Amino acid sequence: MLAAQAILPIFALIVLGYLLGWRQWLTSESAAGLANITFKLFMPTLLFAGIAKASLAEGLSPMLLLAYYLPVLLVFAAVNALAHWRRGTATPLGLVAAFSNNVLVGIPLIASLMGNDGLLYVFAILVFHSLTLFSLHSFYAAFGSQERVDGRALLKNLANPMIIGLGLGALLNLSGLVVPESLWRAVTWLGQAALPCALIVLGASLSRYRLRPTGEAWGVALAKLLLFPALVWWLSGQLPGLNDTARSVLVLLAACPSGVNVMAFARTAEDSRSVSAAISLSTLLAAVSLPAWMLLVGF
Repeated sequence: MLAAQAILPIFALIVLGYLLGWRQWLTSESAAGLANITFKLFMPTLLFAGIAKASLAEGLSPMLLLAYYLPVLLVFAAVNALAHWRRGTATPLGLVAAFSNNVLVGIPLIASLMGNDGLLYVFAILVFHSLTLFSLHSFYAAFGSQERVDGRALLKNLANPMIIGLGLGALLNLSGLVVPESLWRAVTWLGQAALPCALIVLGASLSRYRLRPTGEAWGVALAKLLLFPALVWWLSGQLPGLNDTARSVLVLLAACPSGVNVMAFARTAEDSRSVSAAISLSTLLAAVSLPAWMLLVGF
């Protein structure tokens, strides 16, 4: 019952966003404007507020990061090796299989299930998420396709508003300063707008893609939704120092569908078709696989 209560509002808002985008009630321009304010103001404010009152020492455990990022490396390498063998060139498919939509799906899911206690671990993963995976893919693409690694683009991942929000929240946390209640209420209101807006933006963005479930797309989606969280579930049970809450958060983050911003790394028409199909399929299948993982970890 708890799994249904957590997952239904998330996918209801994704479907709403999809319908708004499909019917053009939310045009491309208005969707872009909503996305801008969501990811430059609402979501950074939510991250700022969450980490400002979190227990940082527990959240930044090396075991926590190892339990998530070692499976990331394994899935990224395995899917890319197979795709490279099939096509003879570098593809973004390993990135699709290893890059979870931890912001648009993970934060609402963990917030509804565990509140701020669980969000602490989400924030710890988010600090390194985009930079780690985008850097991995950039170096792989440079090796497999003779592309040039763009160091400036990689550094920009450290300067995006969400990382800045996390950094400012951590500084406030460590400083011990007390924010006036009236000002903190405004911060809270802005943060509350983040999750519904982000899910609607996700649905609207998916409405631009067409679902073409090739065998390749099925393989990538299943690696994302089954193999990746299974590796995290197994490894997090072997490592010392991880409590049940941390392990549950890591597994559910790994079980989230692929992030739509991976589309930026599709360089050819074939890549665009494969990546968009895998992202759409993983989002659709996550409506079934996520509740199964939630039951496995005790919800």
